[in-house]
Parts: sequence; C-alpha cells; structure tokens
Amino acid sequence: MTFTSILIAVLVFSVLVLFHEFGHYILAKAVGIGVVEFSLGMGPRILSFTKGETRYSWKAIPFGGSCAMVGEDEDDPAPNAFNSKPAWARFLVVLAGPAFNVVLALILSFFLIGMGGINTNTIHQVTKGSAAEQAGITAWEDSLISINGKKIAMGRDFLLYTLSHPLDGSDVTVTVRNKAGEERTYTLDPKVSGYRIGISYTNSEAPAALSAITAGSPAEKAGLKAGDIVTAINGNTITSGTAMGEYFSAHPIDGTALELTVKRGSETLTLIMTPEPYEAYDLGFQAYYVYDEWNGNIGTLLSASLREVRYWLSYVVVTLKMLFSGQVGVKDLSGPVGIVSTISTAVESGAESGGAKMAAVNVLELMVLLSVNLGVMNLLPIPALDGGRILFILYEMIFRRPVPKKAEGVIHLIGFALLMLLMVFVLFNDILRLFKR
Repeated sequence: MTFTSILIAVLVFSVLVLFHEFGHYILAKAVGIGVVEFSLGMGPRILSFTKGETRYSWKAIPFGGSCAMVGEDEDDPAPNAFNSKPAWARFLVVLAGPAFNVVLALILSFFLIGMGGINTNTIHQVTKGSAAEQAGITAWEDSLISINGKKIAMGRDFLLYTLSHPLDGSDVTVTVRNKAGEERTYTLDPKVSGYRIGISYTNSEAPAALSAITAGSPAEKAGLKAGDIVTAINGNTITSGTAMGEYFSAHPIDGTALELTVKRGSETLTLIMTPEPYEAYDLGFQAYYVYDEWNGNIGTLLSASLREVRYWLSYVVVTLKMLFSGQVGVKDLSGPVGIVSTISTAVESGAESGGAKMAAVNVLELMVLLSVNLGVMNLLPIPALDGGRILFILYEMIFRRPVPKKAEGVIHLIGFALLMLLMVFVLFNDILRLFKR
C-alpha cells in the first residue's frame, strides 16, 4: 500500500461517515433537537470550534464520527433534548443517517456512470458447443432480459442472480432480446461434462509456464507444479502459451493419458497425466461487463444511477442473507484495515490499467458499495446501531410507552461491547490476510 492510496482510503471513510452523521445533524436541527457536538473521527480532538450550541470537531483517529445530541441517552427535561421530542421526530432523526448514505450513493453514481459508463445487459460471450449456443443465443446480438422470471436490467444483475441462485442442474429459463427488438425465451440445461486436467496458463507468445495447479487434479497427481514450463505434449513441441492453447483446440482432452515434457529450473522432466471426467453446471454465456458510454442525457444518467444504487442495495442484502445462512462466515468480513487494503488495490490496479481516470472509477464504485453497505448495516436491529434505536422507538410508537431509559442504556451498552469484540476479531483477520499475501 502506498501513502497516496492510504490517504485516499482515509478520505473515503471520512466522506462516508461525515455524510451519515450529517443526516442525523440536519434532521435533529429540523425538529428542534440540540446538537452538542458534531465530529469527524474518534479520540482526542485535533481542531474544534463552537458555533451556537454546537461544537464542531476533527479528531485524531480517522475512522468514525458522531453527532452527539442533547439528552440522547438520558431523561433530560430540556425542550431541545432528544428524548423530549415525539417518537416520530426521533424516528426520522435516527433514520436520516442511513438514508443519507443511500443519497450519497446516488450522488456518487452520477459521477461513476458519467466517467465509467452504463452497465448494459448485452451478452458478450457464448461458449462453443454450450446449451446457449445450441439454443441460438448470439454474442453481441442478444441482450439478457430475464432469467427464471427475474428481470435483468444490467449485466451485474445476472451476476448477482447466479450468486444468490447457484446452478444446481435444474433447467433454467432465459429470455433474450435481439437488436431488432424481438424477444425469445429458451429453456437451457446447464449440465456440462467432459475431462479435466487442472492447469492454468497464459495464452500468449511467452513460454507456456503453468501459473496454477488445481489441488487434487490430474496435474497435481502427475507431479506438475506452478512455474513449470511445458515444452512438449505427446511429442509435439510447445513454444508458447498460445501454442499450447492451439494444441488443446486441435486435440480435445478426453480420457487418454498425456505425456508432458516440462522444464523445472535446470531440470527437464517427462510426466504422464491422465485426464479425469467431471460434471459441472454452466449456462454457456456471459453478460456481465459490457459498458456503454453515457450519451449526455440527464434522464438516462438518473435512471442508470438509480439502477446502480438498487443493484448495490440488493448485493448487500444478498450477502447478509448468505452470512446469516452460513454460506459465508464471519472470517470473510472486512473491517477498516481490510477496506483500506481493498481501496489501495482498486487505486493501484486502476492506475496501472487505465491511469487516473480508471483509478477514480474504481474508487467511486467502491464508495457507492461502502456507502450503501454503511446505510444497510446501520439499519440492522442491533443495539448500539441506528436500527437498534429505531426498534426501541417503534416499540414506543406501537405500545404507547417507552422502554425505560436505564434498561435501554444497558442493552445498547451490551450491544456496543459485542460490536467492539466483533471489530477486534475482524481487525485480527484483516491483519492476518495482509501477512498472507
């Protein structure tokens, strides 16, 4: 991680948290609740000033922030105290933080789409011999309209659908539309079978070096290792990755054993590898990553930005469901350190592939995701989060009596302590992942 990427990550966190707390601040002021302090960051103050009843602070630790309101956690009789206001007013103040994160995501999406383009639902690849090709689906001519009745407005909707509905061998119904506007519906059998060997390599004019070997594969069983350079297959000279790809195209893999000659350092080895049969599921087409340049129409920009925010809201909800269902574990969560690392990677990879513009697009996309994620996570009905506070206010609105402040305070304190334990665990995992790279 470079100093520049770390600085960008800190700025990203600052903007997201500042906007969230600004939502609480604006609504608090609107309903007459006094704000004691509005701060960015945590810990000791670096700079601060007071205007009216509010102290505005910049604090040393660049993660987090707060909007401390009068009488927020106690029964304060003052007319501008948080708990002196009616339940509906408190509900709006608490809800405003997450809501402002969604608004920020929409604003960021305007810039993201203006710079990076609009994700379309164009099918950009159809696998030769696949169910999709046999049905007549054509790359760059057809667009994916729906899958099993689920509307697909952009390519990443398809990606999200396959994430939340993994292929299990059942038939899949897809509807496509060609450039003439004609729609066709097909039922595809996703089951595919063949033989595998378990190697990865780059299809280029460079020597045919194996970049990875799949664990438990025929290649591993034969003794092949990542870094080996293939120089011959069944006596046929292999001079490059491209040549190896051409060999496999001319000699499709079946159950017949393959004799590979490889260079490993200063050694030349001859290894026998027997392909193994496999069965997998694949629809045979892709429609994820096609982007059209924004045409300058404001209406198009707004509708595309709304789709962008809707996609990320759906993404966060799907991943939460996967977390609670056990499909992903707590170890897969990332905290500030992991997010800083991700932002750093986005900046550096974007700069390498497309310069400053692509780096900015990558950061903007991450900011949209993080802002939506911050909004949704804060709405979870967990004590100490906005969602926990909303739950207590809803109880009061339904049963016409508040939860005793002492009991509510204890519950929030326990929730905060548990959240801190989770954050420590996530931080520890983030650091371990950094050292494993």
